[in-house]
Amino acid sequence: MRAIHAAAACALAFASCTTMLAQQPLVERLVLDDTIQPVSAGTLERAIALANSSGAAALLVELNTPGGLLESTRAMAGSILSSRVPVIVYVAPAGARAGSAGFFLLEAADIAAMAPGTNAGAAHPVLEFGKVDATMNEKIVNDAEAFLRSYVTRRHRNADAAQAAVQSSHSYTAEEALNQHLIDLTASSDAQLLAAIDGRVITRMDGSQQTLHLAGARIQTIPLTLRETLLGWLVDPNIALLLLVTGALLIYLEFNTPGTIVPGALGTLMVLLAIFGLNLLPIRYTAVLLLVAALVLIVLEAKFGGHGALAIAGIVCLTFGTLTLVAAPVPQLGVSPWVAIGVSLAFGIITVLLMRLAMRARRLKVRLGPDALVGKLASAMEPLSPQGHVLVDGEIWLAEAVTNVAPGTPLRVVGHQEYLLRVEPSETSPAGKPPV
Repeated sequence: MRAIHAAAACALAFASCTTMLAQQPLVERLVLDDTIQPVSAGTLERAIALANSSGAAALLVELNTPGGLLESTRAMAGSILSSRVPVIVYVAPAGARAGSAGFFLLEAADIAAMAPGTNAGAAHPVLEFGKVDATMNEKIVNDAEAFLRSYVTRRHRNADAAQAAVQSSHSYTAEEALNQHLIDLTASSDAQLLAAIDGRVITRMDGSQQTLHLAGARIQTIPLTLRETLLGWLVDPNIALLLLVTGALLIYLEFNTPGTIVPGALGTLMVLLAIFGLNLLPIRYTAVLLLVAALVLIVLEAKFGGHGALAIAGIVCLTFGTLTLVAAPVPQLGVSPWVAIGVSLAFGIITVLLMRLAMRARRLKVRLGPDALVGKLASAMEPLSPQGHVLVDGEIWLAEAVTNVAPGTPLRVVGHQEYLLRVEPSETSPAGKPPV
């Protein structure tokens, strides 16, 4: 009887917990701690779709970014502005920042918040493809300002202060951003943030109003998928460059030792992965031309020999090409100088050595059987009159001499007719010592 009562109590407690969980609001949380690029744009789009489908009360985006690509920023801001679920962008933890492109995302949110000790701003566009004339630069800046202003005013935030971040790269601390009405509040933690905005009325982009009910909300973190994790690695230009160079060396090794299969297959995979990753980033075509020129110079050095001049020129071209390969608006999206220099030196030296070895081997004649014995020293095992047997490198061969030869006479192989060696007397013994 007691067992029945205990089972009933457990079932009642389970049902009660299930009911409480069903009534408890759900907040999906996405942590964006990276540069803004196509991979992060896809991650945010997936998180918003998940929050919409799971019936979440809000999507909380914890942001920490130095900035990134403008096109990806536009796509991410558009996803936030069109989301049915309210999006809260929270710059956290202390020490984090919403720099450059991150400032656009912060201002696009339904609720913009920052943790103490964070900063946001410095959103002046950085041109991805070098310098342009003043008119074009003004167009790009004006376009960025208009894009930011188009939704900042609808969020009832300070458009002038937001434009200052674009025009003069002004940056704000959390307290300054709050005083300038660029954000809605500051909070030290997720729980404090959700408690502070519970019951707050927000105005959506279509003009409708919505009240947030987030008291006691359950926060559920959205993990990165395996695809997003792999793409996050590939979009790192340093990793993409290492994959490209290593793959190229493996493919070259396969060409020089055909049939090994593994280096060729692995190298092809690495090159394709590198190209896929670099395709997600803005690439300078002048840098690609420098890489091609570097390869040509290194091949010429290996083939003709330029006393190192061509190899040095190739390595210099390779270094400048890798340094400028990615047109990065922020340093985090560019190739590290140390990686570029190290990769260029290693690739140039290894390639020159491998090519010289390969070309030297191709210039050498293939000599097998009697061909390999021409020029070797021999010793007569019996009288040659004119034919007889001789000992060459520990092997017995039938030989023919132009004159009669006594046994033990030192000889040298001067040619052959099929498997009949032609020999003549030599002043040096087969052991390398003059005959006694």
